[in-house]
Amino acid sequence: MQIKWTDIDPETGQRRFLCAERFAGVWRFKWKWQRRGEWTKGLQPTRAMWEHILDSLRRRYRRREGVSDEDIEQVECILRELPPDL
Repeated sequence: MQIKWTDIDPETGQRRFLCAERFAGVWRFKWKWQRRGEWTKGLQPTRAMWEHILDSLRRRYRRREGVSDEDIEQVECILRELPPDL
C-alpha cells in the first residue's frame, strides 16, 4: 500500500513530495523534491505525517480500498506511542 502527498519541508520551506509505503506490516517513508525526481529513502516521519496517514487510511477504508481495521489500529498505536512534540 502506498500513500503519496506533498508538504512543505520545515528546513528549507520548499515543497516536497512524500510517500509512505506499508509492506509486510512495516511502514517506510521516502521523499523527493521534484515530481519526476529520484526518491530518497529513510525519512524519519513526524507526528503530522502519521496523522496524515491515519486520515488517508480512514478515508480509504470507507471506500474499501484494501484497508483493514488492523491497518488503522496499527497507525493509531504508533501515534499513541509518539511523544506529543514530535
